[in-house]
Amino acid sequence: MTEADQASAFRLAYVPGATPAKWVRIWGERNPEVPLDLVAVTAAEAAGVVREGRADAALLRLSDDREGLHAIPLYTESTVVIVPKDHLVAAADEVSIADLADELVLHPLDDSLGWDELPGKPALERPETTADAIELVAAGVGVLLVPQSLARLHHRRDLTYRPVDDAVQSRVALSWPEGETGDLVEQFIGIVRGRTVNSTRGQQETQAKTGKAAPAKKKPQQQREPARRRTAPKPGGRGKPRRRR
Repeated sequence: MTEADQASAFRLAYVPGATPAKWVRIWGERNPEVPLDLVAVTAAEAAGVVREGRADAALLRLSDDREGLHAIPLYTESTVVIVPKDHLVAAADEVSIADLADELVLHPLDDSLGWDELPGKPALERPETTADAIELVAAGVGVLLVPQSLARLHHRRDLTYRPVDDAVQSRVALSWPEGETGDLVEQFIGIVRGRTVNSTRGQQETQAKTGKAAPAKKKPQQQREPARRRTAPKPGGRGKPRRRR
């Protein structure tokens, strides 16, 4: 009995803004016998959830705290500044950190950018969550820098956002515990990396599940040369060829 047969489900944690839907769909097509359970977590608790075994893997934002974890960086997110629609920043296509020097920049406790030095003017207090900071932006209290995925997640009609070209950026990664990587994690890594079912690893997984090797692809048969046509005698000609003397 393999791990895939014994497991009741594959648990995947994900942080706000991460979009695992495509990979979940592919998992369902390839592993219908093993459900994939999504576990929503905050950015701060994502690594701990994996370490404690409450999830088999996680889509999280990379930080300096990687002890006991493997990680495959997947993509880098653009950083944007969220402002009210009537804010001066809204008139620009993109802004820089220097353009925010006179702005009150909010810094929520669940910040996902990991600033060494926050730009602009710091607020007296830090909002507990990004959602709380969004409410303050809508009230005209300050501006907020976040990965673009979070700006889309917290979209409001009275707010807009613009790219900040020189701001720090976050990287989303697939992470799982250090040590022996289980079969289910290996399969999900293959999906995330774009491996097809017919890849070498996919054939190995098929063999592990069924005990039989995946069927080899048949080589295309060589086309036979077309048979030469016999030339019929011309009308009015002789039926037998002449003999050479």
